[in-house]
Amino acid sequence: MKFMKLGTRQDTFYTEQATRTLTSDIPSDLVIQINDVTYLLHKFALLPKCGLLQRLCCDSSDSESVTLELHDIPGGEDAFELCAKFCYGISINISAHNFVSAFCAAKFLRMNDSIEKGNFVGKLEAFFSSCILESWKDPIATLQTTSTLPEWSENLGIVRKCIDSIIEKVLTPPHQVKWSFTYTRPGYTKKQHHSVPKDWWTEDVSDLDIDLFRCIIMAVRSTYVLPPQLIGEALHVYSCRWLPGITKLKSSGTSASQTDESKLKNRKILETIVSMIPADRGSVSVGFLFRLLSISIHLGASSVIKTELIRRASLQFEEATVSDLLYPSTKSSSEKNYYDIELVLAVLETFLKLWKRMSPNAVDNSYFLRSIRNVGKLVDSYLQVVARDDNMQVSKFVSLAETVPSIARVDHNDLYQAIDIYLKVHPDLSKAEKKRLCGILDCQKLTPEVRGHAVKNELLPLRTVVQLLYFEQEKDSKATTSQKLLKQHEILLGAKQRPTTRDSHNKQSLGPEFNGDVARTTQILENREKEHNRNNKRMDANLPLDLEKKMVIRGRDNEETESEKVRGVKDESSSSFKMEFDPKKIIRRARSKSERSMKRADREK
Repeated sequence: MKFMKLGTRQDTFYTEQATRTLTSDIPSDLVIQINDVTYLLHKFALLPKCGLLQRLCCDSSDSESVTLELHDIPGGEDAFELCAKFCYGISINISAHNFVSAFCAAKFLRMNDSIEKGNFVGKLEAFFSSCILESWKDPIATLQTTSTLPEWSENLGIVRKCIDSIIEKVLTPPHQVKWSFTYTRPGYTKKQHHSVPKDWWTEDVSDLDIDLFRCIIMAVRSTYVLPPQLIGEALHVYSCRWLPGITKLKSSGTSASQTDESKLKNRKILETIVSMIPADRGSVSVGFLFRLLSISIHLGASSVIKTELIRRASLQFEEATVSDLLYPSTKSSSEKNYYDIELVLAVLETFLKLWKRMSPNAVDNSYFLRSIRNVGKLVDSYLQVVARDDNMQVSKFVSLAETVPSIARVDHNDLYQAIDIYLKVHPDLSKAEKKRLCGILDCQKLTPEVRGHAVKNELLPLRTVVQLLYFEQEKDSKATTSQKLLKQHEILLGAKQRPTTRDSHNKQSLGPEFNGDVARTTQILENREKEHNRNNKRMDANLPLDLEKKMVIRGRDNEETESEKVRGVKDESSSSFKMEFDPKKIIRRARSKSERSMKRADREK
């Protein structure tokens, strides 16, 4: 940082009972009061350089002592003392930190060159234009000090000139940057990187107040020189610098300071940042959007801001990772981790609305199909994480899982894993809750390996296990059917390879059983296969429920048999009948049979 040294005399100012004066053999004849401080000074030193003091003392004689009150001087007593020391020739240092107050006070006292050549205002203007504005960090430091004197700084052009200087340097190509800057990204060291990074300016600019930061960003955006991603990076750096983290928001959410002044300031920063996000997709990351959305909920931002963040996040939802979605709910306490699943659900629902609007024929479009399936896999992975939360409610878990359309899941393996984790973490679920939880699972969309694991899963409800066993048996049935169809096709192929004969019209013939029409025979076989598949589908829809009903009826019969045995009506054969048709034992035998078949398949492999 550059500075300017003025004056050569030693500083002899001292304080005595709220009075500032300097060591001198000449008695004081000028008394100036500023706030609670009184200055005992001399006319011969100040009047020749201060036009204001000349006007105020014009009615008094040279020998008469004059008392003046300058309570409204910009910068207060500190700025006035700098001007007084300049008049006495005492050594002072001017830098970006005290330039604004000194310049405004000198302007107030009218210390212009028209009063005396080489006066204080002229020297300060020369230092401002040749030193402060020519460097990189000095204009930023100067802008930070303008917050104490906003109107004076604006009227004197200090703010505008500093902003113009900063914008000019921000738009400078990186290879032409010769000044020092702050860059503390992880893994970056200037010794290893000889080239200047494109976002070299973002950290220094983030030190500014939100209003000044907004002026710079909007001015840079209006030039269309920098890409939107660089603007988004600047917004990300600024939010990390000023917006509190979620953990801090939760811990301080009950304090009076957070709910009043600090919360209002953070809300203003958040809303300003959201308003500056470029419209281009990808200008900011989806993780950054989710962070802003979570903060907006904790700060109680307006519904307009929340809606905009949800819309922006939904446009890039397929790019998100699970870690981007893990934010605690506002309803959770600081001791318990309760994930905000409603936040993810809101973004998912908006994404699906946009997806349906943009891709009415998504099945025929590989891009939109890949997009929806990426989101489906993301949601299932997210469910596996939130399933470990002790406070996660079944209704919210199921609601998020059901929102994902069937086209988004190629299989239900990841969803089954999430359900399995939830059942292990929440062992006290009721039968109704287990039924609702497992009702979102499609047993037909499980791979054989996962289905084999599910059959042995003791945590699943009875109805789900019955469906799994049925589809396991149905798979074997379809395999047998496919073998029969294969034999029919082999017969057809064999017919094609038979020696050809010629009819009375000298045309080739395949044999009497085909009546000379191979295509028609093929069509007949295909029609039979389709009819067989339709019958199988009708059986698929009813057989699991019928099987379960039969098992329940058999269970009731067992109870009646037991009661008749007590009355002595039935003999011992009834008890063996009960043991034979016990539903639980049937399931255990089916599970062991499934395990044996899987082991046999592994040995064959």
